[in-house]
Amino acid sequence: MGTLNPIEKSGARDKRETGRRLPPTTRELHSGCLRHKLSPMLKYANPTQFLRLANGVIPWLAALAAALAAAGLYMAFFTAPADYQQGESVRIMFIHVPAAWLSLFVYGVMALAALGTLVWRHPLADAAQKTAAPLGAAFTFICLATGSLWGKPMWGTWWVWDARLTSELVLLLIYLGLAALWQTMEEPGKAARAAAILTLVGAVNIPIIKFSVDWWNTLHQPASVFRMGGPKIDPAMLWPLLIMAVAASLLFLTLHFMAIRNEILRRRLRRLAMLAAQEDAPARRPAETGARSAA
Repeated sequence: MGTLNPIEKSGARDKRETGRRLPPTTRELHSGCLRHKLSPMLKYANPTQFLRLANGVIPWLAALAAALAAAGLYMAFFTAPADYQQGESVRIMFIHVPAAWLSLFVYGVMALAALGTLVWRHPLADAAQKTAAPLGAAFTFICLATGSLWGKPMWGTWWVWDARLTSELVLLLIYLGLAALWQTMEEPGKAARAAAILTLVGAVNIPIIKFSVDWWNTLHQPASVFRMGGPKIDPAMLWPLLIMAVAASLLFLTLHFMAIRNEILRRRLRRLAMLAAQEDAPARRPAETGARSAA
């Protein structure tokens, strides 16, 4: 055994005399606090834990989304009054506006997932980003389609190259491009990093959509719900709109949880198939060698 130098002897004597460990350093304290704060996120970074969570919350989210959607649609079509200028066509708003809000919200979720992939290396971040892209594209398409139906009687045309319409169309193309990127790259790690970078670059379009009505002269009206002076919409129309927005958000969460669950199971099947192929490869090699020798 080697001998301890004087410094090591002093440290060992201090530990024996105090009967306890030396105080943690600042870095150790910071690391422990960080782990404590991130413990819920790290817990559900485990795919098995997430599957257990998803299986428990999906039925409740789906039931709540269906109940709120039914209540919101009833209020939108039977209790909310017609607009004095737009008439009955204003009821398209109860589908169009929640879809527009969700088109931006879903991209925000994808941007956070992209940061989780590139910065924190969260194991499920790339799965969350991959599965959110088709859902965001669906909400954006609904927004554009209902906006076209609403714009025809109001503006006299199905489409104009309005600043908000154009930036929303760009958002749809970004969603479709990200979904295509995931399908064209076979290696999941490279696809995740490439999609994360493209998502963060495309995030510049979100404030353009939000503030386009303030920056340019557009056909769209300025914000009438989330504004400094309070909502300008009559409560009889505001409440159905908010209920439909919450229902659409819960619908997204339901579909997103289901899609992430399916992606986890798909990756597990892919991994099992690769392991099975690797185990079968050594067994096939001698058989092929014997067949060549016989030939």
